[in-house]
Amino acid sequence: MAPQVLAHPLPSEQRVVLEGVSWQQYEILLATLGNDFPNLRLSYLEGVLEIMATSPEHEEIKTTIGLLIEAYFQETRTRFHGMGSATFRKAAKQRGLEPDECYCLEHKKEFPDIAIEVVLSSGTVDKLEIYRGLQVVEVWFWENGAFQIYHLRADHYEQVASSELLPKLDMELFASYVRPEQQFDAVMEFRNVIRQQQENR
Repeated sequence: MAPQVLAHPLPSEQRVVLEGVSWQQYEILLATLGNDFPNLRLSYLEGVLEIMATSPEHEEIKTTIGLLIEAYFQETRTRFHGMGSATFRKAAKQRGLEPDECYCLEHKKEFPDIAIEVVLSSGTVDKLEIYRGLQVVEVWFWENGAFQIYHLRADHYEQVASSELLPKLDMELFASYVRPEQQFDAVMEFRNVIRQQQENR
């Protein structure tokens, strides 16, 4: 029998949402799935668990963004500690998730200063609410070719035009180099631009 041709392409990201999940069940799933399935993202908020399988496109974009921001840190001599897609959770707040990329400024901390999320499809769990409980200072969402930046103000996030943690980083310029299909060349070009800016200061 000949293979069937799908009438519609598969969605870029697969999601499953479970309700009524205890903290203990969440931790068991983390321990069971975390090491064997690195492309899974588990987002937990007060009993609701969203499990997302990322696509190759998602992974290429998040890797490109990571390479770019690390090039910026290096060229501007900004001390940082990269933590990748490590799991961050706080039982007291009933919150946990894995950012696509995340960074501490200056030195390693319990929770990152900057978390980056690549959004190719909408999810159910409010990730900003999870990040608020973890007290992550800035969350950058990459969506539709641009960054949306949220900065933590006491007990809520405020959308801002540019990063307040990295005020000299031109976010529009940064976004213009998020070219996964030209990853090496894009990162090298961006590095050269930042280097020239540094020399002219």
